[in-house]
Amino acid sequence: MDEKIFVTRSSMPTYEEYIEAIKPLWESCRLTNMGQYHKELEEQLKVYLDVPEISLMVNGHMALEMIIQAFDFPEGSEVITTPFTFVSTTHAIVRNRLKPVFCDVKSSDGTIDEAKIEDLITEKTVAILPVHVYGNVCNIEEIQRIADKYGLKVIYDTAHAFGVKYKGKGIGSYGDASVFSFHATKVFNTIEGGAAAFSDKTLYDKLYNLKNFGIRGEEHVVSIGANAKMNELQAIMGLCNLRHIEQAIAAREERSRYYKEHLQNIKGIRLFDENRFTDKNYAYFPILIEEDYPISRDDLYDLLKSHNIYARKYFYPITADMECYKNQCEANDLTVARKVSGQVLTIPFYEKLEKEQMDRILQFIIEAVKNMNR
Repeated sequence: MDEKIFVTRSSMPTYEEYIEAIKPLWESCRLTNMGQYHKELEEQLKVYLDVPEISLMVNGHMALEMIIQAFDFPEGSEVITTPFTFVSTTHAIVRNRLKPVFCDVKSSDGTIDEAKIEDLITEKTVAILPVHVYGNVCNIEEIQRIADKYGLKVIYDTAHAFGVKYKGKGIGSYGDASVFSFHATKVFNTIEGGAAAFSDKTLYDKLYNLKNFGIRGEEHVVSIGANAKMNELQAIMGLCNLRHIEQAIAAREERSRYYKEHLQNIKGIRLFDENRFTDKNYAYFPILIEEDYPISRDDLYDLLKSHNIYARKYFYPITADMECYKNQCEANDLTVARKVSGQVLTIPFYEKLEKEQMDRILQFIIEAVKNMNR
């Protein structure tokens, strides 16, 4: 039976490296509450990501939820965002008692269509929340121009864009805030984890309080907060993985080139456009199955799965069509988002994916075209 090839695989240090790194922790028995390794990782990530300030969290979703909360938007305010994203993006808005307003995306790269944002702005709009989907960078300049014109905050969902640079600057340095995910499936992981990056130094204390019950001393609870701290075991995993991040991205780039060489000229297969001002992190390898491909996206998904190759319809359906949001939001024109969502398939892609495994995946994608031409 064919070995299973999953859509992704966690990047990890060697067992020996991680065990050696946690030995002092074992002796100290201090596992949480912003300890030594939490502080070390925060400082190292601030440098690596080239961001002014950063606050570590237990996961990327809580980082997004809490940075939105830290801005103190009035309840019922509107946030313009994309429906072509993981549902966490929308949940973070709604759980802050705000209203998501869905804007269509561009077919070229899947990011929010900046040309359609202004028409969605009302007197209730307080922020724009775009997503650098698959690490494809949004039109940062135009989004910022619109935000400045209307006095809006810009909060980027940067879950897919760890280590990405745009015009020589860390992607997390743009906008009012950016949120990273360090989930096990990401380019860089802390097992679970995330962070909010921002430029306003006052947000650091706000986020500290929000993620630690508002506790600022043994007898001092200064505000209402939750528990969203990153623990020391997660932080050490992050410190270990950060040592190897450049090699990991280089290995992904090599595999990306191999896929492109074999897929870019296949009729009915389209790849997203690349931004020439961007240093990529090669987080995912999405392909778009168009009408002139011999079988549908769903049929290709099923074909691969029948041979133990687990691709993913990432993202399908769009957030606006999920059961929990359908008919709950304005009926904006989301034609492109729905089309892209019905075409996209992220195929297995990670730094240790073997050439033989890639050839096996490519075989089924290419054979469908050859069979049509026989």
